[in-house]
Amino acid sequence: MAHLIPTDELKSWLDAWAQRYEQVDFIPLDPISIPHRYERPEDIECVAFMTATIAWGRRASILQSAHRMFEPMGASPVAFLVDANADDLMDLVWAHRTFLPEDGLRFMQSLQGWYQHHHSLAHGFALGPGENGYHEAIDRFRNVFARPWLDTRSAKHLASPAQGSAAKRLHLFLRWMVRSSDRGVDFGLWNMDPSYLSCPLDVHSGQVARALGLLERKANDQKAVLELDHALRGMDPHDPVRYDFALFGLGEAGILKEGFVGDAYTAFVPSNR
Repeated sequence: MAHLIPTDELKSWLDAWAQRYEQVDFIPLDPISIPHRYERPEDIECVAFMTATIAWGRRASILQSAHRMFEPMGASPVAFLVDANADDLMDLVWAHRTFLPEDGLRFMQSLQGWYQHHHSLAHGFALGPGENGYHEAIDRFRNVFARPWLDTRSAKHLASPAQGSAAKRLHLFLRWMVRSSDRGVDFGLWNMDPSYLSCPLDVHSGQVARALGLLERKANDQKAVLELDHALRGMDPHDPVRYDFALFGLGEAGILKEGFVGDAYTAFVPSNR
C-alpha cells in the first residue's frame, strides 16, 4: 500500500505531530495523569497498570473511575495492598463500565500477591532470548499474574497477543513504563528496550494509520500491531512508539479520512522545510 505522502515527508510530518503532542500539557486530560499523581516508582507502576487496564471509552470517564479506585488507598496504593486483609480489599470497589467489582477484586488480589513477593512488575515483562517485541512477554505475565482466575470472565480484561488480541491497554502501559521521561510525559521507570515497544492500537489510531498508508490490515488485532510495528520501526528504529502521540494527535484533530490528509499535511508542515 503506497503512502499518501512520500516516505521522507511522512516521517518529518509525523515527527512534527509527535513533538507537538508529547508535551507536559498533554497530561492533565489523559489517563497518564493518574499515575503522575504519585511519587514512589512502585506506586506509579501499580496505578499505571490499573489505569491502563480500564483505559477504554471516554477519557473523562476513565479519569473518574481511576480516581475512585485509588483515592481510598492514600499516598501509597502498593503499601495499602501489601498490608491489606481480605476485608480491606472487599471494602474497595474497583469498577469501570464492563470491568465489574468482581474483576477489580481479582486484580487487587493478584497485585497484592505480586507486591508481597516482588518489588516491581518490570521483571514480569522481561524479553526472552531472541524476542523482538513484548508480545510473548505480555502472555507470560498474563499466565502468572492471572493464574488463579484465567478461567473466569475477568481474564478478558488482561489481553493475550497469543490469542490474537492487539493488547492495546497493555502496550499503553508498557509505553508509559519504558519510554524515556525526558519530555515529561512517559515515565521511563524500567530499564527495558523501547525499540521493541508496540503502538497501542485502537479504532482511532488504526483509522489514522490506515489513512496514512502505514497499515493495510482492516482488523485491529495482533497481526495489525505487527504490521504497524514494521512501519513505525522503519521511521524510528530506536523509539518507534513516539509516533503514538502523532496518531493520537491526528485522530483528536479529526484527521481520520484519506481525503483530509493532504490538506492537513500542507497546513501543518512549514512551507520552507
